[in-house]
Amino acid sequence: MVDDGALIAATGLVKRFGEFTAVDGIDVRVAPGEAFGFLGPNGAGKSSTMRMIGCVSRPTGGSLRILGLDAARDGPAIRARLGVCPQLDTLDPELTVLENLVVYARYFGIPRRVARERARELLDFVQLTDRADAKVEPLSGGMKRRLTIARALVNEPDLVLLDEPTTGLDPQARHLVWERLFRLKQRGVTLVLTTHYMDEAEQLCDRLVVMDGGRIVAEGAPRELIERHSTREVVEVRFAADDADLAGKLDGVGERVEALPDRVLVYTHDGDGALAEIAARGLAPSSTLVRRGSLEDVFLQLTGRTLVE
Repeated sequence: MVDDGALIAATGLVKRFGEFTAVDGIDVRVAPGEAFGFLGPNGAGKSSTMRMIGCVSRPTGGSLRILGLDAARDGPAIRARLGVCPQLDTLDPELTVLENLVVYARYFGIPRRVARERARELLDFVQLTDRADAKVEPLSGGMKRRLTIARALVNEPDLVLLDEPTTGLDPQARHLVWERLFRLKQRGVTLVLTTHYMDEAEQLCDRLVVMDGGRIVAEGAPRELIERHSTREVVEVRFAADDADLAGKLDGVGERVEALPDRVLVYTHDGDGALAEIAARGLAPSSTLVRRGSLEDVFLQLTGRTLVE
């Protein structure tokens, strides 16, 4: 198999657990310096794919090469060159913030003096220098995620894997984590992440795949996917009274009409024109919103269900 410089090259990748197929024959390629995302609901196969890429779970079938090496045969050599930010907090609460980085660096054989210098540089990068001597337990969720990202960088990895990096964080903490990850992108670090959040994918990913039921149902840059599977604008309309035939009454207003429990989405290339047509039909929404098409719209179109299950 020719990798053409790809840091990740998967062909027909399969992962089964007994009779259950979690990943069903996917093809993935990630280039150096790229920020690549796996998008999808719980159970889509994102985490199973990431575990295979991280060489902690052997593929059931297909081919997977990481950093030019065989994931099934060269796991230890690959793991030594990876940085991993897991979904769950695995920091040591008995150690200080600085000690968490230094001790982790020692697992990679990094000399203690170098480890301490690198740890302090990374704490500055994730804006935790003033917490260096604090214990981990009192830290906020956002601080813990930033510390986990710093720990993932301690071995100066060629590839960083981030499994749901901002799940459970408040908006301010999420944006600070995004800023740090964006700076890594600017440095040319290759990032691979899974996420439930469409805005996160749009902010961080150069390219992504949408997974559903263990398969890839779409692939491309965020804007390409929106142009391919949605419309330039979306009109959200809400009505004060329940009407089981609202979608029918709006039929033909735009390219497509999607009825959700609390609102109706009209996919159109002309939001103002769609609103004028709704009024011309004698319909009076209690509220209206015209917005640009988004990855969430792509997801709904491809999977037919909400993003987080």
